[in-house]
Amino acid sequence: MSGHSKWATTKHQKAVVDARRAKSFAKLIKNIEVAARLGGGDPDGNPTLYDAIQKARKTSVPKDNIDRAVKRGSGAESGGADYETLMYEAYGPAGVALLIECLTDNRNRSASDVRVAVTRNGGTMADVGSVARVFNRKGVVVVGKTQGDRTLTEDDVLEATLEAGPEDVSDLGEAFEVLCDPADVVKVRTAVQEAGLDYESAEVEFVPEFTQPVDAPTMEKVERIIEALEDSDDVQNVYANFEAPEGALVDA
Repeated sequence: MSGHSKWATTKHQKAVVDARRAKSFAKLIKNIEVAARLGGGDPDGNPTLYDAIQKARKTSVPKDNIDRAVKRGSGAESGGADYETLMYEAYGPAGVALLIECLTDNRNRSASDVRVAVTRNGGTMADVGSVARVFNRKGVVVVGKTQGDRTLTEDDVLEATLEAGPEDVSDLGEAFEVLCDPADVVKVRTAVQEAGLDYESAEVEFVPEFTQPVDAPTMEKVERIIEALEDSDDVQNVYANFEAPEGALVDA
């Protein structure tokens, strides 16, 4: 009986992981379609598409799925949807600011999904602009510390990107985060590559001007909101300005 229970639990956990993996794939595919539609289907001439494809590859999205997304987005193959980017603003427990980025072909569905996820988990929707002012658009390039047999230092990353104009280099634990002007993200990513280093991601994100320390119970409540939001196929990214308590593990 215990063996059966264990297998049932394992099957359930695998189903959850598979479902989240499928959602992740779908969101990455959306990004590729939109990038191809806006800038053309040639990654060499479309840096946004190049980075969207690289991110999908690093997340193990099958090559055929990537190729079809590029064709749909560029118009070489039928079936592409007309996606638009929408931003929603909310507050979590303790006034934590939440900026929610959606990529959708149905505004009403997105608005409903976001509102339900926020309000059912203890958050409140915010007026337009009240949360957005807490965040700035930044180019964010993440470089892993381990590069083959080499372990990078902060100085290594700074030296590799210095001429590309980084604004800041931060130690994330297992990787370094390079912040830059959004217009310079391709320049910084290229500098990393030309230095013979691999990068984990290169994107334009919303970075909070300040963070708000929270205790463990509050962090768990905020994470529940974020998880509920990320369950929506339309939600691409959730940005928050909370600072986890020391020693806490944050999954969001």
